[in-house]
Amino acid sequence: MINIQPPKADVTITQRKQEITGDEAVIKPLYGFIDLHEIPRDKGGIIQFFNHSGELLFVGKARKLRQRVKKHFEDNVSPLKNHRDEVHRITVSIVEDPMEREIYETYLINTQKAKYNVDKVFYQE
Repeated sequence: MINIQPPKADVTITQRKQEITGDEAVIKPLYGFIDLHEIPRDKGGIIQFFNHSGELLFVGKARKLRQRVKKHFEDNVSPLKNHRDEVHRITVSIVEDPMEREIYETYLINTQKAKYNVDKVFYQE
């Protein structure tokens, strides 16, 4: 048996309402997320999208994390396109090696039973 330890989350951002006080610069939220700048721009890794109750909605991998997270909220071909309003929390784990990203993504999809991943699914329900 192979023992895989998924990487720990390096960045976690949660959907929230923006509070405007005084002369603060307004950050335009993307589906309620205003902390996307915390996700590394030029790092590769694993992205996990969760709902309010902590259920894993989707797992993805990317060579450039921040760009890929934004694409999931803007792209018409994203598996999340009809479920964007469900996303409450996003975790990002930095994994630079492409082969490791592939393994972790497949492992998380199948062990955590990500709701909207349809590719790479090996479990039967």
